[in-house]
Amino acid sequence: MNRNKEIRSAGLKVTHARKSILKVLETSKESHLSADSINKILIKKNDDVGIATIYRVLNQFVDAGICIKHHFDSEQAVFELSPIEHHDHMVCVKTGKVIEFEDDVIEKRQEELAKKNGYKIIDHSLVLYVEPIE
Repeated sequence: MNRNKEIRSAGLKVTHARKSILKVLETSKESHLSADSINKILIKKNDDVGIATIYRVLNQFVDAGICIKHHFDSEQAVFELSPIEHHDHMVCVKTGKVIEFEDDVIEKRQEELAKKNGYKIIDHSLVLYVEPIE
């Protein structure tokens, strides 16, 4: 996607920092990155964006709907680009690995439960904390 267009359409000015951070989010092999991870990637690329700027831009991206902020554990928030299709997450408690998954049966059951109680779901997040079977 055109980074300048995406940043502008979110109502933000196109800056070097915003373009660099968005590029990292779009091209990283990892789909869930902390501000520190983004900082390390930018340092390796000799891209001079300070950690305070990274935090500020990530929060602007969250406010603008460009990315989502997750707190899978109590240590550090991670960010992912806003997905086109809804998905849920599993987090390995031993390695911290985040696995994205989709399950129509789970989604349908959640909708049924909400409706049974007189509600409709407007948003939700499901995170399963898992460990390897030994």
